[in-house]
Amino acid sequence: MESGLHGKIVRRVSGRITHPRPLPHKGGGISGIRHLFNIFLCITPGGFRGVRTIISVFLLFGSDDILMTGTRLFFLFLFTCLTTVSFCHKGDRNANGTVACKGEVAVGKSKEGARKSKTMMPSVMIMDRGVRAPERLVSFMLINNRGLDSLYVARLVKTYIIECRIEGVNHDVAFCQMCLETGFLRFTGSVSRYQNNFCGLGAINAYTAGDWFGSLEEGVRAHIQHLKAYASVDRIVSPVVDHRFGRVQRGTVFTIYDLSGTWAADPEYGSKIDYLLQKLYQH
Repeated sequence: MESGLHGKIVRRVSGRITHPRPLPHKGGGISGIRHLFNIFLCITPGGFRGVRTIISVFLLFGSDDILMTGTRLFFLFLFTCLTTVSFCHKGDRNANGTVACKGEVAVGKSKEGARKSKTMMPSVMIMDRGVRAPERLVSFMLINNRGLDSLYVARLVKTYIIECRIEGVNHDVAFCQMCLETGFLRFTGSVSRYQNNFCGLGAINAYTAGDWFGSLEEGVRAHIQHLKAYASVDRIVSPVVDHRFGRVQRGTVFTIYDLSGTWAADPEYGSKIDYLLQKLYQH
């Protein structure tokens, strides 16, 4: 018996040299790793066939170095998975139900928040695009005056939206101004409903009836043209039906608050329109 290389025991039997199995590596780590993988193989569900196959191949054919490398990769993968799960919020979910992690935006919530903020912030600019749908305007009017004919109100709302779109005027603002001037089409002041005057044009005091217009459409057009005359210097697109168009100093008004002291003498005139705008957007 002789001492061979690498700490192995070399036996000489019948003129032949045999090499018995090498002595275990100091520390016995590989044996423990094999036991660990055997345990993991036993507890892995049957549905994970791919995982079970890989573990089996590792145990049958893997060398010590391969097992050590595989172990490191396995625990690195496990650590990454656990870190990712803890990094996510259970409460923040996207519209499709997936979890949104820190740093990500819950898409459904962000869009919903954007819609709410947009809905709750009406524009007070006269030359702007109104956003409230026709049915909202109709129902808002009918709730505040239940004695109205719904078909008449729908026709009036449609005309306001069309005329405002032609001239670039905010139909939300024009509609709320009409509600203020007419008392939700009750016409309790000096202007009667038969005049088709929806904004008090020419009614400079409680004793003056103001201007008359031949139809609902003409009266709405005059209202929108008068608003544009105050708020813009651009040309009027439709034929001018506003009898007072030439008396206005153009481009001097920008928001509903600027209408106080210009359109009406009431210093709270713009605030009253704003109040109705807020009510309309909450409706």
